[in-house]
Amino acid sequence: MLRHVVLFTWTEDTDHETREATLAALRRLPEEVGGMTALAVGPDAGLVEGNAHTALVADFPDVEAFRAYAGDARHLEVIAEHVKPHLAGRTAVQYEV
Repeated sequence: MLRHVVLFTWTEDTDHETREATLAALRRLPEEVGGMTALAVGPDAGLVEGNAHTALVADFPDVEAFRAYAGDARHLEVIAEHVKPHLAGRTAVQYEV
């Protein structure tokens, strides 16, 4: 199994409603794109100053399923519409579980 972890930091002018809409769009990816066995998306709890604002953790059965998801047109559309316009920083890692 392959785990995909992404941390997003939003621009200072990204308001609460925009962040919530982005979370909702990301949470729809299992139905709209598929290929993953689990998805968790949520805002940072605000316990430590300097953390990223949002985390996404997705599990895939194998590398091929991850690559299909990563290149899927709907996935790329969600990124273009909901993520990139508000993104100050992003980091990601994929690892075998």
